[in-house]
Amino acid sequence: MSKDVVIKIAGESDINSILEIYNQGIEDRIATLETELKDYAYMKNWFDRHKGRYKVIVTEHEGQVVGWSSLNQYNNRSAYDGVADISVYISRDYRGKGIGKKLLIELESLAKQNGFHKMVLFTFPFNQLGQGLYKTMGFREVGVFKNQGILDGKFVDVMAMEKLV
Repeated sequence: MSKDVVIKIAGESDINSILEIYNQGIEDRIATLETELKDYAYMKNWFDRHKGRYKVIVTEHEGQVVGWSSLNQYNNRSAYDGVADISVYISRDYRGKGIGKKLLIELESLAKQNGFHKMVLFTFPFNQLGQGLYKTMGFREVGVFKNQGILDGKFVDVMAMEKLV
């Protein structure tokens, strides 16, 4: 799955695919503290806020979107303008097949092009697949927020990771 993968800046025609993959992440309880599935209006609003420096990219395999990633605003204070919070979501059938790595390589390039000096992310300590990817790509663990959120009635820890670009 190397040469037959295309990475591109997401367009409005990709919103439904982005939504489907994001909802898989919510259902699978491995990538977000969100618990309620999102609808098109939610995702369109999210997408519309990703203009200028805040990019959304998708990975296509045989014309189908199989993953997406984004540069998100970390904090609205100007002191943090050089820091991008990132999101990476892969379709269930394509997890562990190198899609995330390809997205992160492109995302880092976009971060540099758009004046970011650091990328940060938040992941679950139990998401070993994700952490392995992030560590391979040069992210380091900053720390763990204990009982940061609640999923299915139980407290969940969240790990912060960063990479200087």
